[in-house]
Amino acid sequence: MRLIGKQEIEDIAIGAALLGTGGGGDPYIGKLMALQAIEDNGPVKVLSVDEVPDDALIVPSASMGAPTVMVEKVPSGEEAIGAFQSLETYLGKKIFATMPIEAGGVNSMLPFVLAARLGLPVVDADGMGRAFPELQMVTFYLEGVSATPMVLADEKGNHSLLNTVNNVWAERIARSATIETGGSVMLSIYPMDGQTVKRSGIPDTLLLEEKIGRSIREAKQRNEDPITEVLKLTNGYKLFKGKVTDIDRKTETGFARGVATIEGMEAYQHEELYLRFQNEHLLAETKEKVLCMTPDLIAVLDSDTGMSITTEGLRYGARCVVVGLPCHPKWRTTKGIETTGPRYFGYDVDYTPVEKLADKEEA
Repeated sequence: MRLIGKQEIEDIAIGAALLGTGGGGDPYIGKLMALQAIEDNGPVKVLSVDEVPDDALIVPSASMGAPTVMVEKVPSGEEAIGAFQSLETYLGKKIFATMPIEAGGVNSMLPFVLAARLGLPVVDADGMGRAFPELQMVTFYLEGVSATPMVLADEKGNHSLLNTVNNVWAERIARSATIETGGSVMLSIYPMDGQTVKRSGIPDTLLLEEKIGRSIREAKQRNEDPITEVLKLTNGYKLFKGKVTDIDRKTETGFARGVATIEGMEAYQHEELYLRFQNEHLLAETKEKVLCMTPDLIAVLDSDTGMSITTEGLRYGARCVVVGLPCHPKWRTTKGIETTGPRYFGYDVDYTPVEKLADKEEA
């Protein structure tokens, strides 16, 4: 068990933005919400998965919708509390702890807001090790865990309880409800016992996020390149360096979709990178080759500060470095690739691990 205070939140927010691969909600908004909750209620207890009783009820808390919407429709935190308490009432059992559903910007922060206000611990695990755009794209799903019963809550006070035949239907129905209520809602989802969390979750995600954020902060204090430190820590690869010359981005069917064009600089001069996203960055390619693809992580970092740039934060002229990180091994299984691989999103390529693509590039 460890206590998470303000400095830890600052570091976790930085690491969460990077692992969020451009999605998971605005990390700055999430950070401010978490800092305020800790200011008001004190530090939050974080438990390792080994410290969670096998029969304890664990419920992840998260936001759902297009990240572009949350920039203007900032949650108050009451939505998450309402969703949590409604699910607790339905289940007829006290919830022992919450946890993040993904390693995303705001979605790594929301559990801290909820935990601080309700006096609960947060479990150091998640269901992705990164961020993905759809509810069934979690390692819980790979292990046969049901997303429902789940509760959606909006800022108006509406609470919707779903019990669906499978997790794909949970995504479809919840997405439709999210669009109808304004494009962004809070969720209580994937209720599990502690034993299931240990079996199906990805452990120590918050610890990794904190290490990433701390490495970036300390590298800047030493006037060293923070991106080099990040790649060492994550076993990642530098894919491209350049400046954004075009953004085609729109919010449709509840997602922020589009493609960013990045003109190469320095060693990448005379090349262009095309970065395709659906809330999260999913495919990085030039005209000649694919550099990285989902479920591996693609992150866009400011070339000076090493800070992550979200899909809604990409702007013309931004100078950036694009990096690729290996995903958790659970995503490289047959079911993992079927669920989150490039062909699921409509890209006509077979999944190849980023390290193999990097080896081909070096060869």
